[in-house]
Amino acid sequence: MEQDFSVVLTIVGLAIILTIVGLLIWGKVSPIVGMTLIPVLGALLVGFGFDELREFFASGADQVMNVVIMFIFAIIFFGIMQDSGLFNPLVRGMILLTKGNVIIVAVGTAVIGTFAHLDGAGATTFLLTIPALLPLYKELNMSKYLLLLIVSLSAAIMNMVPWGGPMARTASVLDADLNQLWYPLIPLQIVGFILVLGFAALLGIREKKRIDKRIENGEIERNDSVNVQSIADDFSKKQAEVAAAAEEKPVKHPAMIWINFALTLAVVGVMLFDIVPPEFAFMLGVAIALPINYPKVSDQMGRVRAHAPAALMMAAVILAAGVFLGVLNESGMLDSIALAMVSILPAAVGPFIHVIVGVLGVPMDLLTSTDAYYFAILPIVEATAAEFGVSSASTAYAMIIGNVIGTFVSPFAPAVWLAIGLAGANMGQHIKYSFFWLWGFSIVLLVIAYFMGIFTI
Repeated sequence: MEQDFSVVLTIVGLAIILTIVGLLIWGKVSPIVGMTLIPVLGALLVGFGFDELREFFASGADQVMNVVIMFIFAIIFFGIMQDSGLFNPLVRGMILLTKGNVIIVAVGTAVIGTFAHLDGAGATTFLLTIPALLPLYKELNMSKYLLLLIVSLSAAIMNMVPWGGPMARTASVLDADLNQLWYPLIPLQIVGFILVLGFAALLGIREKKRIDKRIENGEIERNDSVNVQSIADDFSKKQAEVAAAAEEKPVKHPAMIWINFALTLAVVGVMLFDIVPPEFAFMLGVAIALPINYPKVSDQMGRVRAHAPAALMMAAVILAAGVFLGVLNESGMLDSIALAMVSILPAAVGPFIHVIVGVLGVPMDLLTSTDAYYFAILPIVEATAAEFGVSSASTAYAMIIGNVIGTFVSPFAPAVWLAIGLAGANMGQHIKYSFFWLWGFSIVLLVIAYFMGIFTI
């Protein structure tokens, strides 16, 4: 009887996961609807009542609540920093620093993309980088798809931070401490940043050869008089216009940039050294950033309202994932699925399943959404690998590192469509241009992570 019930749990659990993944891929439901209704219906079908569902929900909500709070305040905090113009001098300085050199422009793009993604939000990154750099790329006859590739790659390295989507989702699934989960990845992020700079330089050399060849063939004319000062001034003008259009005006004083920079370092520092939890660090950051940048209470609330939609949207998705995870974990469905997979997997493959899925992480971005990858696939792989003695952390790191690099080449990431629109590009061409570079980079990063001891086999 118990064996029969385990089979039922396995079948219903797989049906829940496959249904959610399919509906998310085809865009038939939002993550909030899919990850709330479908697990509840599955649990009721198996025979669980509403008393059990209350317990499932409570368990799942407890698992994700810290991540939800952190996400809300992190997005608001970095939104305020963006509104105050903290990142504008960096972008302007990098534009001027390139001096119209194709290779330096490529490397500068990587630096700008990395720091622009400090808030962990892809939309903000693309809004800051592409309009600023696209005129420079056009002046130098550089490919806009190269711009998209470098920004996507550099942002992906930064996206391993705790307030980035992949880490937040993983911590929710594993019920892990975000800081503790992030610490082993910091050295890899540093190595990854250095690799991105070198890779950007190689791409810049390749692009320069392509441009020179087109000039020799008479397809384009050489442009030796690129006015980077004009491009930088135009960027500053556009940023000023955006600020002027906002109803709430930040304090205008030269020292404010440094004050906000110090505050950002302090918030990240107290979190990094585990002085306070991440959610409390960003809550404190918002509480300090609002009054020093916007003295009027009405302006402070206006900035919160401006960034609330993005913050609450992600928070709602993670809370819905709490329902999904609560049902699958507490009902025993996940354990049943893992045991069933172990019974059919060849013994030689089991201990490597997390690495296999990690290597396929970038291609899977073209087949599934980020939510489906972390909330549906990760729990199964983690539970299955655990049966072969693989730790949860090793599974998580292999899957994060393998997948995060492909985040911004996926048609299921809304921010990518924004980037495509801003660059006047084509999604298919972006995938064709960037996919294999990004996949190759992710595999290199996985190999490095293995030798650094971040995950084991």
